[in-house]
Amino acid sequence: MERMTKADVDKLDKGLAVRSGRALRPRDAATLILLDRKGKDVLVLMGRRHARHAFMPGKFVFPGGRTDPADSRIYVGAPLPGEEEKKLLAGPGRASAARARAIALSAIRETYEEAGLLIGRKGAFSTVKRDWQGFAEHGVVPSLDVLRFIARAITPPNRVRRFDTRFFSAWRQDVAVELPGGGPTNELEELVWLPLADARKADIPDITGMILEELQSRLADDPLLRPGGAVPFFRLVRNRFVREVL
Repeated sequence: MERMTKADVDKLDKGLAVRSGRALRPRDAATLILLDRKGKDVLVLMGRRHARHAFMPGKFVFPGGRTDPADSRIYVGAPLPGEEEKKLLAGPGRASAARARAIALSAIRETYEEAGLLIGRKGAFSTVKRDWQGFAEHGVVPSLDVLRFIARAITPPNRVRRFDTRFFSAWRQDVAVELPGGGPTNELEELVWLPLADARKADIPDITGMILEELQSRLADDPLLRPGGAVPFFRLVRNRFVREVL
């Protein structure tokens, strides 16, 4: 366990949520960092949040949002690699395979809803879940084997919104269908592919910058992002922010 500096505490505090007078239980959430290679550069997909949003207005972020527990019942073409599921079950929280599955699937669903990108394999897919109808309409079976668990961060207490966010990554080649004009929710505008170094200089939440730094270091050691890599975990422990490794 590593203690974080005061500057790191301030960054995490400002980046994850807004101050409030009461403590809330953090909700499960998932984010997807979609990557692409262009020459020697690794590009990352980001989108700007609308200025009208109360949470991180105008900031560039990755697609993501809250987990729907019902996502655990969605059929997938391939499950999470065992090493990745084990990492998701580690650490505090109500650990279960169904919960891990729901969290991972929510990253794929949110990427479709916000960016219009359907991750999986072409094939017949049907569901009664309204949030997943786009996959059925475009003949894409969502697949979890392409996801890599990159980081986890829990919003500190006494904030307006609290999330227990898992950050995943996947490659652009894992996208089966790219819809023109973005996703159906239009929560993100100005979708752009940025080199990692440029993404860290964009108008991003501070926690996003910390995650990008961690990802850049991991890619330097493992350009293929093989399953089972170390996962940094940021949270408050005894009134101090710490960085643990899952």
